[in-house]
Amino acid sequence: MSPLLSRFLDPSFVSLKICGVTSASDAEELVKRNVDAVGLNFWPNSKRYLPPDHADFLTSLSGRILRVGVFVNAEPAFAISLVERGWIDVIQLHGDEGTEETAIYQKFGLPFFKAIGVKSHTDLAHATDFGACALLLDAAAPGVYGGTGEVFDWNVARTHREAHPETPIILAGGIVPGNATAAAMAVRPCALDVASGAEIRPGIKDFTKVDALLEAIRQAAQG
Repeated sequence: MSPLLSRFLDPSFVSLKICGVTSASDAEELVKRNVDAVGLNFWPNSKRYLPPDHADFLTSLSGRILRVGVFVNAEPAFAISLVERGWIDVIQLHGDEGTEETAIYQKFGLPFFKAIGVKSHTDLAHATDFGACALLLDAAAPGVYGGTGEVFDWNVARTHREAHPETPIILAGGIVPGNATAAAMAVRPCALDVASGAEIRPGIKDFTKVDALLEAIRQAAQG
C-alpha cells in the first residue's frame, strides 16, 4: 500500500477527497491546499465525466495527491489499464459491481474502494464481502450513482464503522462546508468525500468551499 493511501485510510484523523475534478488547473489547486485525494470520474454519463483522452495530466500528480479513478459498471480491464498507465492509484467502484467483479481486482492486488448507496442498515449487511480496502457510503440514488447532494442517516454509517473497525469508512452524500464538521464528528470516518459541495458547477471546483471544508475538518479534529 502506498504512503498516500495508507495516510488516507488512517482512522486517527479525517482526510478530504474532492471528487469530480475535470481539469489540471483544479487538480493543481487541490495539491497546493494539501487536499488528501482527488476523484476522477470515468463514467461517461456523469456530469463530471473526465474523458480518458483529456486525462494525461494525471501523470504529473503522481506522488503528490492520491488519485482515485471512479468507475460505474465498467469493464475491469478498463480500470486496470488506467492504473497501468500510471494515471490513478486507487479504483473506486461506484456502480452495481458484485463480488465477482471485486475478486478480479483482488486477484491483481489492486486497491479499490466500493461505494454503497445507503438507506438503512440492511444495505450494509454484506458490505464486508467485497474485500475493499475502504467502503464509501453515499446516499442511495438508483441509476444516478452519486453526486446528488443528498444526505443519508449518518447513524447507519457510524454503527457500521463501530461494528467493523477493520474496514475504513469514507463518508459521502450531501457534505458541504456547513455540515462537514458535524459529519466528521458523528461518524469519525477515515475521509469525507465531496463533489457537489465543493463546486461552482458540476466539474468546476470552488476553492472558497474547499478551504471551508478543510477548516471544518480541522475543527472536527479539535472537537
